[in-house]
Parts: sequence; structure tokens; C-alpha cells
Amino acid sequence: MKKAAYALTLAVCFGFTGPALAQGSATQGAATSVQANDKKPDLTFDEARAAAERGEASAQNSLGKMYAKGRGVAQDEAKAVSWYRKAADQGLAEAQYNLGVMYVSGRGVARDDAQAVSWFRKAAEQGDVDAQTNLGTMYLMGRGVARDIAEATAWYRKAADQGDIGAQEALRGMESGGQGLPKPQ
Repeated sequence: MKKAAYALTLAVCFGFTGPALAQGSATQGAATSVQANDKKPDLTFDEARAAAERGEASAQNSLGKMYAKGRGVAQDEAKAVSWYRKAADQGLAEAQYNLGVMYVSGRGVARDDAQAVSWFRKAAEQGDVDAQTNLGTMYLMGRGVARDIAEATAWYRKAADQGDIGAQEALRGMESGGQGLPKPQ
């Protein structure tokens, strides 16, 4: 996966320990859970800044990650949010996901679960598997949206169909825990 398990971040933020949050082995916070894009080599800070200032969404997202992690520059989560937003506003799913992470964890912005849901939804609708899983968790827990088991199930299924282990575990846990899913026959 391109990102460490964000589900663990939800567990930390909300005290939820269900199977949806057992994904991966990440033990770091939300801002450090976003990892470099695997499709191209990491840019230096100067290269990323130059491309980001030209309006390149992927470079804006990379610059956001650099600020979020303090890689090549002093850590500044508010600047990370600013760069993520520029890329997210251009429709880059990974940046939309990253911005959702910042909102749900209150890093660089005031914590705002409704904003997190909005950004996760934009990324999830583009097929971002991590955003789909996180959106399912937000619906399951009623964070930023009304609790809706059917909607949680739908998003978990989309992610599970893409092979996301955390979403698969969430569905199994919901089935065994009586969370509104039919039991397997």
C-alpha cells in the first residue's frame, strides 16, 4: 500500500480497537503515515518547491509531505496543509486523502471530522483504497457524519474488493460482532 495504516490513527484519535483498525503495523501518527509516491523518485525540496509553485499537483502533494514530515525542511504542518489543499483542489486523490488525515488528526488545522469526511469522500470516489477504508470507519463510528452501518459497509466493500486487508477485517468483524451485516452462510 502507498500509505501506512491510517486506521491505526483512527484508533488513537477515537479509542476504537475493532478489526478495521488492526491493519498494518504502523505505530506513528497521521502526518507521518503518508509515504512517498511509489511511481517516481523522491524530489529534493528545491525541485518539489519549484514544480509546486508552477502548479504541478503531484509536486504540491510531495511538498506537503516534506513539510508534514520535516524531510528536507523544518517540519511545519500548517504549510503541509496548505500544499495538500492546493493539490487536492486540483483533484489529486492522494492529496485529498492526506488533507483528510490532517483534518481528522488536527495536525496543521483545527480537528474537523466533517472536513475529514469530505476529503476522504473525494479521494474514495476516485478509487483511493485507503480513503475508502477510512470513510467506512468514519461512518461506522459516526465521526463527521451520522452513524450509518450500510454506508460503512458499502465503503469497506469497495476497499475490500481492491484487496485492502483492513477493510476485509472490518467486514469480518462487523459480521461477527452483529454490526448489521448478514452472517456468512
